[in-house]
Amino acid sequence: MTAPAFILVAPQMGENIGAAARVMANFGLTDLRLVAPRDGWPNPAAETMSAGALPEVVTVQVFEQVEDAIADCGLVLATTARPRGMEKPVLGAAEAVVRIRGTQPRTAILFGAERSGLPNEAVALSDAILSFPVSRSFTSLNLAQAVALMAHSYAEADASGPPAVFADSVDAPATRDELVGMMEHFEEELDRAGFFFPEAKRAPMVLNLRNAFTRAGWTAQEVRTFRGAVKALAIGRGKYRVKRDD
Repeated sequence: MTAPAFILVAPQMGENIGAAARVMANFGLTDLRLVAPRDGWPNPAAETMSAGALPEVVTVQVFEQVEDAIADCGLVLATTARPRGMEKPVLGAAEAVVRIRGTQPRTAILFGAERSGLPNEAVALSDAILSFPVSRSFTSLNLAQAVALMAHSYAEADASGPPAVFADSVDAPATRDELVGMMEHFEEELDRAGFFFPEAKRAPMVLNLRNAFTRAGWTAQEVRTFRGAVKALAIGRGKYRVKRDD
């Protein structure tokens, strides 16, 4: 299975090309093809907007015609929200990803120009239409936004949990001993404040609090922070720093 080529047909603004390249790089896609870009190529505005994706991460090929850009592709999808009067299947992003992953050789996804979208001639060369669930009253998507939606959908199919960069930074879950210690600390201070009244309601009130605390999925750091907050409230405003330093 080969990642799809994203083909921008007659794109107008270099900034949109750069933004498209940037989001492709975000989601691990590197094959960007341009058909007759209005301002030619290379385009300094595109490189600036790409934040380094061009030319280091995403490779760009330029073609004069759509037929040349899709010559090596076995499946071609055309992104459009407008009815074209053509008998073609219409796929959502998830369905499109399934088709892409089951196709050899390469797949192409066509994106139209900012002002007018894809020409009918390009849609006619496509196997299916790819459409996003945009509002019927406002269907126009920015070119880079459309690329972002499809790039995300493609990458999401391989996603398995949070990115490692976040997983490594998350504090360890609180142990049951730490969590119970926090709850007992909180309950002691509530006792001093007269919260558990009348006494006959104490047991169900404690259960409600403990159930709420347990559901929250506390980390060890969160437990320490909360216990510090309880201590500060117990000592009283303006006295915590002096008491803590003692």
